[in-house]
Amino acid sequence: MKTLIRNGRIITAVDDYRADILIEGETISVIGAKLEMEADRVIDASGKLVIPGGIDPHTHMELPFGGTQASDDFRTGTIAAAHGGTTSIIDFAVQYKGQALIEAVDNWHQKAEGKTAIDYGFHLITTELEDNQIEEMHTLMDEGITSFKLFMAYPGVFLVDDATIFRAMSAAGERGGLICMHAENGIVINEIIKRALAQGRTAPKYHALTRPTRAEAEGVHRAIAIAEMAEAPVYIVHLSCADALEQVREARDRGLPAFAETCPQYLFLSYDNYEEPGFEGAKYVMTPPLREKWNQAELWKGLKMDDLQVISTDHCPFCMKEQKELGKDDFSKIPNGAPGVEHRVPLIYNGGVVENRISLNRFVELTSTAAAKMFGLFPKKGTIAVGSDADIVIFDAERQQTISAATHHMNVDYSAYEGKTITGVVETVLSRGRVVIENGEYVGQAGDGKFLKRGTCVAM
Repeated sequence: MKTLIRNGRIITAVDDYRADILIEGETISVIGAKLEMEADRVIDASGKLVIPGGIDPHTHMELPFGGTQASDDFRTGTIAAAHGGTTSIIDFAVQYKGQALIEAVDNWHQKAEGKTAIDYGFHLITTELEDNQIEEMHTLMDEGITSFKLFMAYPGVFLVDDATIFRAMSAAGERGGLICMHAENGIVINEIIKRALAQGRTAPKYHALTRPTRAEAEGVHRAIAIAEMAEAPVYIVHLSCADALEQVREARDRGLPAFAETCPQYLFLSYDNYEEPGFEGAKYVMTPPLREKWNQAELWKGLKMDDLQVISTDHCPFCMKEQKELGKDDFSKIPNGAPGVEHRVPLIYNGGVVENRISLNRFVELTSTAAAKMFGLFPKKGTIAVGSDADIVIFDAERQQTISAATHHMNVDYSAYEGKTITGVVETVLSRGRVVIENGEYVGQAGDGKFLKRGTCVAM
């Protein structure tokens, strides 16, 4: 199968030019001006941007959490991702206490197999790692699971002690792996939560008010300090506030391999959303919580100056009905998480490029290229180049859309951005040379996606 994309404006993290692209099978074979070649299919991209498929390195499909399960499975979640111009996700498999690491990954392979619309990889949430399990970690790395997530939050569920963090960072780092840290002081947060509940403070907004920015900043500081002692890189997930960013910036200024991502919710939403009437604030119960609005400008500055390298979503949706309502009378029982995988690319285009905060090249870098390099996928993914996978998005940079739960494709009954009108629409999406979104419609098949065996991390 040969596909020819004509007349597009090709944008990568470093390029901006007009050319045609010939795809043979799953890969890009020729890029050139006015290609005169036979093809089975010709796509006219006149007037459109042609960008690499987005990579979302932080999703939670089918995640059991808080007495329920994320409402998107690997089928609905990856179809929604494709609609939004994302052609690869890295999801989180979970090792529960007492479970072998390999068994945990096998369970997530079973969840995903035959369902995904786009390519996918796994990180492993690691809740136990003794010395006798390090060989198993290295076996997983040989199989393409080259990053692991550890938690400083959720005591009794995911939280691990500092010794385990140090052990994991050392073991992963010596083989080119990467530890992703959920950095919050969960022990102190739990005490603050207990105090709030004892005082009868049960509304959704208290989820935010019991998780102060200093708890996140302390966790980030500690994660970086442990990584420095382990002589290993560290990647801070879903960084939400200026306090935490300051810790990353200081470490990077000292030359340490400290990296971080943020998410659209922290760039466009704020604590004000928790003050919506009734139980509406539950829509925004996620961890870390939304912060005061002034933090947004600091995060955008961090993205522009490369103190933040990646924009992910932390997509973990729970419906308001029957799921978020589990915490109707107790904010600590509201399942933590929100939907977002479908709108990341256009939101960042609108808020970043249209509103003149970042360049077109930086937009591509933040939504695709940097994640590919960070997590061992580049140059197979994350760019438009001869020999790279033909993961390509044709993007209408002039058209507008209004985000709504009535029209989105995520399996959740609300949108965190309901009614927001943005400029930038994903028109056509190719995943490894196959068209999966055409004129905004899904035309692929469940099982089109392949597991991504990733290489060593942090080729930044």
